[in-house]
Amino acid sequence: MQKLPKRRRRLRIRRKKRSPQNLQLGVPSQDGRTGRRQKTLTPAGRKSRLEKGVDVKFSIDDLKAQPNQTTFWDGVRNYQARNFLRAMKLGQQAFFYHSNCKEPGIVGIVKIVKEAYPDHTQFDQKDPHYDSSSRKENPKWSMVDVQFVRMTKRFIPLSEIKAHHLAHKADGGPLKNMMLFTRQRLSIQPLTQEEFEFVLSLEEEKPH
Repeated sequence: MQKLPKRRRRLRIRRKKRSPQNLQLGVPSQDGRTGRRQKTLTPAGRKSRLEKGVDVKFSIDDLKAQPNQTTFWDGVRNYQARNFLRAMKLGQQAFFYHSNCKEPGIVGIVKIVKEAYPDHTQFDQKDPHYDSSSRKENPKWSMVDVQFVRMTKRFIPLSEIKAHHLAHKADGGPLKNMMLFTRQRLSIQPLTQEEFEFVLSLEEEKPH
């Protein structure tokens, strides 16, 4: 079995199907793995992020460059985000979201190709995500493997999604309770079927 290159997870909002009615929206964490990570669709959108002296940025282009366009999604160090990650099922899809950049937003779609298993970086003392309190017999942190599916037809900026969220809060639209705006610091977030379909439909519209 081919061993995936070391690296870190990072920017994305993702969508995954847990059931026909329940998708999840994962916002990639701000930590990536070996010196690559996020960037928007333009070079000006790239921005490094240092953690313990390591550049952990990771973009969707980095994902596309991996063997079989697949990598592990490591570095999740929030318990609620970890629980959402552990709930991901094989074949579910997610939005890939670029963050920590000039204009954050959705750039593509990935799918889960391996369900949650122990995140090896928690045991690596040289890794920015090392956790001295975690034990191999009972690991605290998990990761999944993701594979590139496609780019969205256009970049969908966070500002545009937020504008719809605010409008829907007033008129009862599908994004009225979107967790992206109520739990902003979570790197993995649930997304309902209705929310996912609405956000995906934005790729067909002209940018505002």
